[in-house]
Amino acid sequence: MNAQLRPALFLDRDGVINVDRGYVSRREDFEWLPGIFEVARTARGLGYALVVVTNQSGIGRGYYTEQDFITLNAYMLARFADEGAPLEAVYHCPFHPEAEEARFRHPDHPWRKPRPGMILAARDDLKLDLRRCALVGDRWSDVEAGAAAGVGELGVVGRDDPTPTGLFGVQRFTRVAEVAGWIEGLAKRRGRDEGPCTSSPPKG
Repeated sequence: MNAQLRPALFLDRDGVINVDRGYVSRREDFEWLPGIFEVARTARGLGYALVVVTNQSGIGRGYYTEQDFITLNAYMLARFADEGAPLEAVYHCPFHPEAEEARFRHPDHPWRKPRPGMILAARDDLKLDLRRCALVGDRWSDVEAGAAAGVGELGVVGRDDPTPTGLFGVQRFTRVAEVAGWIEGLAKRRGRDEGPCTSSPPKG
């Protein structure tokens, strides 16, 4: 194992960080989900980098602009920093097969979940060991992207439908706040096995 590679907690945005109202693009529509900052502080304190990976087809569909996303993203980044859990990076995918703007139209973009492109980019950019990482989403496409990338631990929030074929060992959560205890358990277990989460949290 390369000791320089780090673990990370990958988070979807809408439905995990904030209430999914459908194509959220304005600060006034961005409602934080209870417990998300405690989850983030817990993970960061255990040495996990915090990385957001989010499909944003609303850009390609013309519902809002990329600048709208950037503005809202800056607000999100600032709030996480104020809460003592700065995000390491945010990756977004504006592409969609039916995008109105030709530059965002793509039949199967490698960054659009359930494809794993955003996660693989984060792996390379941030020097992550995906086997020691965890991912939490609210849609099966989030989880499928994590599985395709080789993320070691997968979780899904708010789903009671059957797990899609090919996904195994997915932890289900009723509420986002429950993720903090899961991350603590993962860190303890992996600490016994490998000692992966004993490093200091990444500076930010």
